Amino acid sequence: MAHMKDPITINHLSLKNRLVMPPMATSQTEDGTVNEKLLDYYGEKSAGGYIGLVITEHSYVNPQGRANPGQMSIACDSNIDGLKRLVQVIHQNGTKVLAQINHAGSAASRKVTGMETISASAVLHEGMLGRNGELPQEMTKGQIEQTIKDFAAAARRAREAGYDGVEIHAAHGYLLNQFYSPLTNKREDEYGAAAMEGRLRIHKEIIQAVRAEVGEDYLLAVRLGGCDYTEGGSTIEDSVEASVLLESYGIDLLDISGGMNGYIIPGNKEPGYFSDMSERIKEEVTVPVILTGGVRDWGSAEKLLREGKADLIGVGRAILKDSLWPEKMMKGSL
Repeated sequence: MAHMKDPITINHLSLKNRLVMPPMATSQTEDGTVNEKLLDYYGEKSAGGYIGLVITEHSYVNPQGRANPGQMSIACDSNIDGLKRLVQVIHQNGTKVLAQINHAGSAASRKVTGMETISASAVLHEGMLGRNGELPQEMTKGQIEQTIKDFAAAARRAREAGYDGVEIHAAHGYLLNQFYSPLTNKREDEYGAAAMEGRLRIHKEIIQAVRAEVGEDYLLAVRLGGCDYTEGGSTIEDSVEASVLLESYGIDLLDISGGMNGYIIPGNKEPGYFSDMSERIKEEVTVPVILTGGVRDWGSAEKLLREGKADLIGVGRAILKDSLWPEKMMKGSL
């Protein structure tokens, strides 16, 4: 039975405990590069080394996939020096760190990127997708191939910057989630939604391309938006099938979250509200599973681990509101 203070080793990376600070967008940069605000923010959150693993906010792998004006970039080699500074701040505090890499797909805006929006299919979806009312273009094979290369190059930059690993963002209605979800994937080619292998083909090809860049000894995670919690969307059963496939493709860690519903389930504020997925997934895979969502106290985190809902627990809003939360938790004052 795991406890929050227990260490864990994933691939070649050893974490001192099971507490994860999940990626949370700060929108602190105007040009995509790391600045003093970001350094101060991550320095404050990781101070004391009480968090086992920090996953930095999603960074776009190419300009067309930029989700918002304040988003971090990992799209060009000139970003590496700033990312090195960010990693050094977190490492100096005794905490390991992953880079989350992302393409927003149709959740990007022409107003931000200056480019047309693209997606798995020419489909608008309520919520994060189509938020500017612009019908995305269905991606060509050439665009898919270029996006795969962009993810691989971003992973290489993360390794060169000193990150301990990368997390591929495939949740919350962004591009890879758009391929996975039947709500937004209406393709009829090998990337289509007729079979899970098609829905995850781009994921597989990105994983393979990333491995070719960073090697087998580098931690590779996927944040999976496993269930849309919407009629006609991806289901919990889908999330289990997808997780088994993703493990077979060579990932080291699964970070479970929502799909087209984003990072919440409307009306559900129970601690670990995605545990209906994570528990089922954990039963079928051997790689560790992260569960995030609604965890605000130490007791809830311990209970989720004790009940086998996950192997690591992400705590977002509590740490966002109180940078001393991890220290208080580890010292038993919460």
